[in-house]
Formats: sequence, C-alpha cells, structure tokens
Amino acid sequence: MTEMERSLGRSGRRTSALGIGTWAIGGPWTFDGRPTGWGAVDDDESIRMIHTALDEGVRLIDTADCYGAGHSERIIGQALRQLPARVRDDVVIATKFGHVFDEETRSGSGTDVSPEAIRRACAASLRRLGLERIDLYQLHGGVSTPEEAVAVVEVLEDLVSEGLVASIGTSSDAPEIQAVFATSQHACAVQTQINVFGRNDQALLAAEKHEFAALARSPLAMGLLTGKYDLANRPPADDVRRDTPWWTYFDDKEMPQWLARLDQVRTLLTDGGRTLAQGCLAYLWGLNPAIIPLPGARTSRQAMENARAMTFGPLAAEAVNQIDELLAGSPERHG
Repeated sequence: MTEMERSLGRSGRRTSALGIGTWAIGGPWTFDGRPTGWGAVDDDESIRMIHTALDEGVRLIDTADCYGAGHSERIIGQALRQLPARVRDDVVIATKFGHVFDEETRSGSGTDVSPEAIRRACAASLRRLGLERIDLYQLHGGVSTPEEAVAVVEVLEDLVSEGLVASIGTSSDAPEIQAVFATSQHACAVQTQINVFGRNDQALLAAEKHEFAALARSPLAMGLLTGKYDLANRPPADDVRRDTPWWTYFDDKEMPQWLARLDQVRTLLTDGGRTLAQGCLAYLWGLNPAIIPLPGARTSRQAMENARAMTFGPLAAEAVNQIDELLAGSPERHG
C-alpha cells in the first residue's frame, strides 16, 4: 500500500495521489452519431482491473454517467459490491452529469443541466453505482456562462443538503465557471486536461486559487504516452481516439509530430527505472502537488503499472523543468 496521498481539495477528505479513469470500460456507444467508446470490453476483466487498482493503493475512481451510456457506472457498481465494506467506504467515487443519452440504444446527443435533468441524472447514477451518496459530483458539460453555472450550483447544493452528494466539482476549464463553483463550500475539484504535452495554465492557476484538487484527465494522452502506439499500430477505426474533435494524437497528419515530441523527453521520463507511463504520471506529481492524475485502464496489467508509479513518487523538479523547456512549442501548452 502506497503512502502517496493527496487532499481532495478543500473537502477535508484524503485520497490516493492517483485515481483511475473509466471511460474505456464503458464499451461501444455513440454521441452525435460518432463512435465515442474505446472498442469492445470484457466486463469481468474490467472488474478485475478495478480490484487490482484498489489492491495497489488507488482510492479514487472517476467516471461519468454517459460513459458507455451508463455501462461504466454499472460495472463500477458491480466491482464495489464485491469488496469488503471497509475498502468500499474508503474509495472516493466521482461521477459526472450534463450529457443526454439513452441506455437502451447506447447513444447520446446534446446536454441538459436543468434542475429536473440534474436530479434525474443523480438518481440514475446512484442506482447504477449502488450508492446512497456520490462522493464527488461533477459538471461534465452544458454550461457556458457564469449565470448558467449559478443555477447548476444551486441544484447541487440542494443535493448536498439532501445527503445525495458529498462534494461537487466541474470539468470546465473556464476560470469564470470555476469561480462560481468556488462560492460553494462543498466545491473541491476541477477536472482539466494535463499531461506531458500540455495543459491550460489559467485553469490550473484558478484551481490553486480556489484550493481545488486538479483532477488530470488524459494524463497519458489517450494512451499515446504509454509508448504502445506508433504509425503502424493505432487504435481501430471505430475507437473514439481516431475520430474526435478533441485530440489529434492519432490523426494521420498530426501523429508523427506527437511521436517526435515524445521522443524528445522519453529518456527523462524513464529515468530511475520507471516505465514511460509511470514517468508521465510522475511528471504531473512533480509539476504541482494539487494534481491527481486519472489514467484510464482496461486491464489489470495496465492498472497495476499505473498504480505502481506511486512507489517511485514525483519526478524531480529539474526533470520537470527540462521537459517543459523541451516541449515549450507543443500546441497544447496554453497560458
């Protein structure tokens, strides 16, 4: 069991310095007519993956109601039910709301953050996860102005008062949205993309200002930073990573540049016996102590490799600075 722990922002709760992301275990589904899953999944292996991560010291599981159109939450619920109560109660379960989807057709489109929709989403997540209370309930999408955020926070405060939610957070990078969430004493986290290739420094600074935990989504650049992929070996065509407006890591024209950037820092990341993935996670811990990476995993082997990054601890400050200098021209580095 690792000693690496972090504060979950200003919630007063402690958790592991590493979480697990569970988008990939949701299986195939579509959003706005596009493939939005990571391919076929083995639910039994997904459950073993979760148990392995917990055995290795991970104590934070991040998901969203829309992952696999509810399937990811259901699998997490099954995994939790198989655990002793003392272990289950020690795990922070974080999920998200805001996207509209249909469980039966495994498809979705649009967002809805009306009070009625948030309440329906919360009740459905509690049912799928098998919980009486969600530890961290996060806005996933559907808010673009502070006024809209105010209305959402009001509903979330009611859910906290009713004992259905413990803490709240947001996945918005916009400092003005984070500022609205910060007005709630129950807000403790912001989820933002942070990895070796780049980050939004304004979002990270806002998180520090409000004493939020910075939950790092895509800490392994959707798998590219594991070293598993190259131009001859990419995710299949029906994988979300091959057809998405959010990342270019696996695009025909862009992938060679991403691989070249990785080669520039590979030696720094693998120093001391770390695997490439472990070095990328260690970089984030060295970058800022508020960061809790959320690497995704589909297999027990992946979960174990990621979790054992905690045995090495953060990358040295000198190495972090060198990586930042070498990758200063990355298009994902935002001021």
